[in-house]
Amino acid sequence: MGIVSQEAILELQALMDSVDEALDRTFQNVNQGFRAETLVRFLKARDWNVAKAHKMLMDCLHWRVQNNIDEILAKPIVPTELYRAVRDSQLIGMSGYSREGLPVFAIGVGLSTLDKASVNYYVQSHIQINEYRDRVILPSASKKHGRPITTCIKVLDMSGLKLSALSQIKLMTIISTIDDLNYPEKTNTYYVVNTPYIFSACWKVVKPLLQERTRKKIQVLPGCGRDELLKIMDFESLPHFCRKEGSGSSRHSENGNCYSLDHPFHQELYNYIKQQSLITEPSRPIKQGSFHVDLPEPAAEGTEIAKTLESELQKIDKGNGLSKSISGIKIDDD
Repeated sequence: MGIVSQEAILELQALMDSVDEALDRTFQNVNQGFRAETLVRFLKARDWNVAKAHKMLMDCLHWRVQNNIDEILAKPIVPTELYRAVRDSQLIGMSGYSREGLPVFAIGVGLSTLDKASVNYYVQSHIQINEYRDRVILPSASKKHGRPITTCIKVLDMSGLKLSALSQIKLMTIISTIDDLNYPEKTNTYYVVNTPYIFSACWKVVKPLLQERTRKKIQVLPGCGRDELLKIMDFESLPHFCRKEGSGSSRHSENGNCYSLDHPFHQELYNYIKQQSLITEPSRPIKQGSFHVDLPEPAAEGTEIAKTLESELQKIDKGNGLSKSISGIKIDDD
């Protein structure tokens, strides 16, 4: 890290030293003791412009205070059947760790339906996973390895991607915007696997719209990605859909399916949230109802990407059978 970078960190640090108590308290939940690393994330997200990084960070802290994000890990989604429905349609899980100690998150983009609950439940679930990652998983990994571990790896499975994804673009854009604004630079690398034709078509039009910083993080792997991923993680940490060709993101219970509520990661997360709710409000029964968060307006870049995706999917829909998913096609990544 160069002299200019160090100066930017010190300048942003000085600005953050003057925040009020409420903002500083939530900032502690954000940085978990890794203050410099957190400042670097926001500086990277704003191309090392201190003024823009400071505004971004302050906006994030205000968002957290206004929406009680610090308390979200004490707000379980109940009853269990509802949470299971969320898990079965929002295919996200943690499969293990890379050899460098980074958590590996698996996301079944192609088969996620996001149709079993309201938008607020899906947003609540997503933020809870983010907060559990940042406040429990990453600090534990840092302690184990004796060094700051503040990012994760995400493996995106495109198996089953169809034109029905058009109906999910709005919710996916909301979730993506929440991440971009409030959890910047938390993902070290995105690995995309099991890519059908429809992904190939969309990727070619979306890729030029992404910031260079984001493009460099995305690696489209051939097939299920197993051989490439085994270079950075052990077999036990591979998502189930990377263990053999054609395995895909099954929603159904199977050995090692990290999406399921029965998987150890989700069991630990769910039990942690229930326990936190008992600690914070021991005398009050847990009530059903989603944790409402102010939904952000997508940034100009996000809006353009969403419109481009919709346009491309509609073109495919009008084509001669091109909307059918054709798995196993390698995407040129040039």
